[in-house]
Amino acid sequence: MGVRGGAAIAAPTAPVPVSATRGERVVCAALAVAAFGVLGVAAWLTPSSEGHGTHQMLGMAPCGWMAGYGMPCPSCGMTTAFSHAAHGSLWASARVQPMGFVLALGTAATALVGTYVAMTGSRLGHVLGDRLTPRFLLGLGIFALLSWGWKIAVVRGFLPASIGTP
Repeated sequence: MGVRGGAAIAAPTAPVPVSATRGERVVCAALAVAAFGVLGVAAWLTPSSEGHGTHQMLGMAPCGWMAGYGMPCPSCGMTTAFSHAAHGSLWASARVQPMGFVLALGTAATALVGTYVAMTGSRLGHVLGDRLTPRFLLGLGIFALLSWGWKIAVVRGFLPASIGTP
């Protein structure tokens, strides 16, 4: 850093690339394919009217927490929320499992942004990725815990069933 006329002159920095690298474009394409795959499976499923249990259509066992303790697990209802969102029933998705709704929206955004970056070389992925700060991720974690509390309250009957199920 030099000084000219009393003002500091910053050292030159490496220029920021104007477009995504080939590797970044390939990664974004892979993320888009994976995200579209998840949403495609969610659209293929029929959301459970109980607000949870949709994962069983994939050959998975019933929720062990629900069977053993009568209490939903932290991810209880997320497959159902994804399925509702993939069918365009966003309000039903949010009511069933708020965190599942947010993750479904994030998956859709990943599919769209990944496709856009892969096709155009845009730096949009970097711009959005820079927003994933520790503070944002902490807030997302707190929201996940609150969503689990919501699901417990609905299953235990502390909230009317019509609020938590479509």
